[in-house]
Amino acid sequence: MASLNLGLGLGYWGARPPANIIEAAQEAERLGFDSIWSAEAYGSDALTPLAYIASHTERIKLGTSVVQLSARTPTATAMAALTLDHLSNGRFMLGLGVSGPQVVEGWYGQPFSKPLSRTREYIDIIRQVLRREAPVTSDGPHYPLPYVGEGSWGLGKPLKSITHPLRADVPIFLGAEGPKNVALAAEIADGWLPLYYSPYRQEVYADSLAHAGPDFQIAQMVLVNIQDDVEAALVPVKHFLGLYIGGMGAKEHNFHTRLMERMGFEAEAQKIQELYLEGRKAEAAAVVPDAFADEISLCGPVERIRDRLDAWRETPVTTLLLANQGTDTLRTMAELVLS
Repeated sequence: MASLNLGLGLGYWGARPPANIIEAAQEAERLGFDSIWSAEAYGSDALTPLAYIASHTERIKLGTSVVQLSARTPTATAMAALTLDHLSNGRFMLGLGVSGPQVVEGWYGQPFSKPLSRTREYIDIIRQVLRREAPVTSDGPHYPLPYVGEGSWGLGKPLKSITHPLRADVPIFLGAEGPKNVALAAEIADGWLPLYYSPYRQEVYADSLAHAGPDFQIAQMVLVNIQDDVEAALVPVKHFLGLYIGGMGAKEHNFHTRLMERMGFEAEAQKIQELYLEGRKAEAAAVVPDAFADEISLCGPVERIRDRLDAWRETPVTTLLLANQGTDTLRTMAELVLS
């Protein structure tokens, strides 16, 4: 039975910065957590908090879950990665994701087309920057370097990073849900960041992960709610799923809805989306099956969670990322997983 690491997922900020970032990070490090992860959507960015956390910690790894491709050019992301890797003394991990058309086209003002080829090209450029073997060039259609298209002065030249990266092999993770995106992660990345994963339905991603190497990492966000009443403990999980499956994406292009359908809950996924888009958010959350919410989370009394961890140890998942929670939960999970 495989061992598991623990990570702390801070997510992205709401209306205000969370008050306990440093306290949570230091407690996670003290407890032996492997990593801490920040995110971005269309508010706070994923990179700046990690620089702050790096200055207040010593050993814990620092990852983005995820940096959105359309937010920065690949060379700008590579610059941030090599800078954070230096500042953290080699603790940085770069998690990337394409986001979705509503954010990419509505927030960043860029087309969402061809996410697979864009991702491949983006990562190739980042790896060139970090290897620093030669000036960076790319003849791809998405990020041509040097640029010679419309408006070009024709003066661009291939450049090599002035700063020598601390590591040429900063780990790169991909946030992905679709079968082809996950297969791409297994092919070209060092790890995968799923949104939700069921240890009881490993066949959903088995083909996509077939060519993953032996050192491939999977860091899975898991909502943990410790209380005696399992049904009550699942309520926050169901509201989380209602939001993502119902409203985090357009009706025709919600990747979270499609994933729930592939996991065997097609009718329920469509009903959740229908209710949510009608503004009936509480009803949408109520439609989420308890069984589905239970499979992808760890809810209930401590002994129940202890037993259900065995199912996770039988999966290719290497790290459980706990949503930013109180120190009591972090300590309990450290006792269950790391002791």
